[in-house]
Amino acid sequence: MRTLVIKGFFYLAGLIVIAMGVTLTIKSNLGAGAWDAVNVGLTEQIGLTIGTWVMVIGGFLIVTNALIAKEKPDLPAVITILVLGKFIDFWMLQVFDTLVLQAFFMKLITLILGIVIIAIGVSLYLQPKFSLNPVDGFMVALQKRFGYSITKAKTMTESFALVLALVLGGPIGIGTIVILLGIGPCIQFFDSKASYMMNKLIAAE
Repeated sequence: MRTLVIKGFFYLAGLIVIAMGVTLTIKSNLGAGAWDAVNVGLTEQIGLTIGTWVMVIGGFLIVTNALIAKEKPDLPAVITILVLGKFIDFWMLQVFDTLVLQAFFMKLITLILGIVIIAIGVSLYLQPKFSLNPVDGFMVALQKRFGYSITKAKTMTESFALVLALVLGGPIGIGTIVILLGIGPCIQFFDSKASYMMNKLIAAE
């Protein structure tokens, strides 16, 4: 029971931290990650909150991923999109709602801080090996169905989101490139540390 509680804590804490990082990258106004730019573009074009679009797109991807991989829908992933969506709105609308950055240096610092925070969050939420964020599930579904490498599948899903974001007028910019290049190494850096921390807590039973 204690092990499950610890894993649940890492999972939920990771998602909440990811939501904070995503908010900071959007607020940096230098360009958001491709999928986040899609959600911002939808908000600007249609309405609803960014977090609501996270949940809508996530729900659509849960069904799509199941069809691509020829598997049952990953229903527990609903928890992932609900937590992410609700907390992105919390950080965007409650905590950082008045944050407006003017100086390029401050925008850059906020972007880098957002990337680091996302990486920490991803490292935490991946440790328990629970359901993936449907965006990550999209990549895995392509890998399973067509035998693509993770790199190729990731490139395809990110490229799809990038084109969609451009069509919707989402915030694509230099920050998008920085996120694309920087997020992987950052996650790799924090992953072993998060793994060590969780395993140490579990071993302390």
